[in-house]
Parts: sequence; C-alpha cells; structure tokens
Amino acid sequence: MHLGRRIRTTATAFMGLALAACTLPGPAPTPRALPAATAAPAPPTERSAAAAVYFAQVQQTLLSQGLLRSDPGTDVPYTDRMLAENFMRIALYTEYRRGTSGLVRAETEGELRRWEVPVRVGLRFGASVPADRQATDRAQVASYLARLSRITGHPIALDDNDPNFLIHVVSEDERIALGPRLRAALPGLAPGDIAGVTNLPSTTYCVVYALSEGSSGAYTRAFAVVRAEHPDLLRLSCLHEEIAQALGLPNDSPRARPSIFNDDEEFALLTDHDELLLRILYSRELRPGMTADEAQPIVYSLARRLLGGNS
Repeated sequence: MHLGRRIRTTATAFMGLALAACTLPGPAPTPRALPAATAAPAPPTERSAAAAVYFAQVQQTLLSQGLLRSDPGTDVPYTDRMLAENFMRIALYTEYRRGTSGLVRAETEGELRRWEVPVRVGLRFGASVPADRQATDRAQVASYLARLSRITGHPIALDDNDPNFLIHVVSEDERIALGPRLRAALPGLAPGDIAGVTNLPSTTYCVVYALSEGSSGAYTRAFAVVRAEHPDLLRLSCLHEEIAQALGLPNDSPRARPSIFNDDEEFALLTDHDELLLRILYSRELRPGMTADEAQPIVYSLARRLLGGNS
C-alpha cells in the first residue's frame, strides 16, 4: 500500500512524508554495521540478501494478482467530478499528524503545497549498488523528471551538483547509517522521523520527506529513500510515487483510480489520471498555502476544463 503523509514540526513549520508499504508480512532482520565503500560492490550481507528474496516474492505476488499495472489506465473511466474529488483528497488532506511520540494515523485537512523553486534532484547510490544498476536508475529517473516537468510546466531535472531533492538508493545496511545525512539534509527532523528511515520495517517499500519553511506552503527540500534490494518494477514504482508525492500530492484515496495514489497497488507507474492531478496542482490559478475551501471551486473548474465537462 502507498501511504501519503504530511506532518507539522516545531522548528520548520510543515513536512510531508510519504511511505509505500507492503501488504504482505515479513520479518525485519537484525541490523548490521554499514560496510566500507569499495570500488566494486561487496557481496550482499545476509540481511540484504534476505530482503532481496522477500521483495522479489512481494512483486511476484502482486503481479500474480493482476496488480502493479504499468499501463496508463486508459481503460478506467472517470469524470471531471471524480478527478476534482480525488485531487482534493490527495492534495489537501494528510493521513498522519504528529503526536507526542511520533506520527499518529489521523487524516486531517491541510493546505495546498508544491514547489515554487526549480526541483533539482540528486541521486545518491550506496556502495552496494552496481554501476550498471546505477546507470539504469539514473536514465529512468531523468526520463521521468523530464515527463513531470512537461506535465507541470515547472523546472524539474537531475542536478547532482546542487540538489534540493535527494534520493538515496541504498541497501538495508546502508539505510541504517543514513541518520546523519538525513539530519543534514532536513534540519529539525525529530528523532522519531529519523528512526522512521533507519528502522524502516520490511512492510514499507520506500519513504520521502518534503519540507516547506514558514507558512508559505512552498516546498524547498526533500529526501527520499528507495531500497536497493527491490526488483525492477517495484523499484521503479517507488521512484514514480515518491517523486510525485514530494511534488505536492502526499495523501492517498481508495476512490482514486486509475492512480498510484491508492492503497490497492493496482498501478505501479504514474497514470494519465495522475498526470491530470499534477497539472491541476501546478496550475497558476492555485497557490501554495490555499485551504481546501479556497482551492475547491478552482479545482472543480480546472477539472471541467481538462475533461470537457464530463461529469
């Protein structure tokens, strides 16, 4: 399942957290120390090897159930009203709020959030990731970012020199050691937020934090983690959803279809419906910080224009 979350912190105003979680149970192996980086990938640790087997089984099970579709979902009809309602739920509501001991599941109304500055994505690979796998990931992410930029009309591209959105593709052992890098990238994160990454359970596929400073509702930084042990489609699915969620679509809706912003795992990759959600989100008629009441009439008008009033 994919869970979209956004939380408030004392030091930095608002944060958006999106997690993708597996519906199948699996044991969480005991952490190991992070191996030293080498020119060639070291053999996988017992923990990493077990995770690779587990996630291969997860992907195969989902595929055998007809899930993780990679098509754009053109066979699934929806109306402009359905599109607008899906947008309101996915962009203007959150699944989690901050409690005294960390995140608490409680869907609440939020404000519209998106990037106003160019999104500069930097890919960071653990030493465990082979060079050919890195090249494939880099090519897929670059292509996807170019697509997102075309859809939104917003500058979104790879930039390893000056990134404001870091994506770490790491093994189990490497992820455990990410705490310092996460704190450096997003100062003000609570210990529970750091633990949400370093202690990521096996039922969670990937995670992203997006940060907006002050009360503007405009994202300025993001940090995502994708498991290096994922097989190809599950890995690409994580990249598609976490990047899209960090653009300002942090929630999920069981009614959203065809969509990756749904807990049912039917679609693995961004659909035509999801492209329309992003076009609405980055419309100049909307602005970061809008409440649901302020955004709703504009959203419904945009959806009618996009779909020709097909209510």
